Amino acid sequence: MAFNSAIPHGLPLALLIGVATGAATAFGGVFALRFRSAMGLLLGFSSGAVIGVALLDLLPEAMEVGGSRVHPLTLMTAVVLGFAAYLATDRGGAALADEPSSHGRHLGRHLGPASLTVHSLMDGLGIGLAFQFSSVAGLIVAAAVLAHDLCDGANTVILSLAAGSPPRTARRWLAADALAPLAGIVVAQLIAVPGPILALLMALFAGFFLYIGASELLPKSHQDRPKRSTLAATLLGLGFIYAVVRMTSP
Repeated sequence: MAFNSAIPHGLPLALLIGVATGAATAFGGVFALRFRSAMGLLLGFSSGAVIGVALLDLLPEAMEVGGSRVHPLTLMTAVVLGFAAYLATDRGGAALADEPSSHGRHLGRHLGPASLTVHSLMDGLGIGLAFQFSSVAGLIVAAAVLAHDLCDGANTVILSLAAGSPPRTARRWLAADALAPLAGIVVAQLIAVPGPILALLMALFAGFFLYIGASELLPKSHQDRPKRSTLAATLLGLGFIYAVVRMTSP
């Protein structure tokens, strides 16, 4: 990772896109807060969307960015490490929650939304770095990010509420998630991240998201609403991410 002193010509446009992504994230989160009475269906859709982002967006993007410089087995190892690290942290927090101290419960409530917020920060980094190559590349990446930012905001709120946090805490995480892409774009103007490192980070987050979707959101959705409609919502979430990826692929 090196510092980048050059200011790309596409910086104003990139910053404008950062504001737009934040607005889309905020809208998705407000929607989830407004209709949280349908939590079972929202959890089902969110689980499918998060798993879809991991398998259809982050992992293919990691393979493309890594290219011939990062072996596929290395990327898959990063996915496994991400899954295992999230598993250990999540279960460790649950074990601590059984003790008199509230640290574990606090950790469990904030781990998921924090991961999604860091992912949004990486989205902003991706946009900013793409604009360093060309305005066209930046616009392509921005279109992909904008398309699923509605889900990002909703997922952050839903995961926070599902972990037992009050709505005010969910709103705070939503605000952080909405600001994260713009922060990532600004940071991208100061650094140059090598492709192999960026690819490994994407694969790591794919592992995080697989755990969040399959081990947290999906079981809770069927616990809250064990009906065929929940299954349909999960499949709809997967289908939505698939459609977004297909439409935004160059």
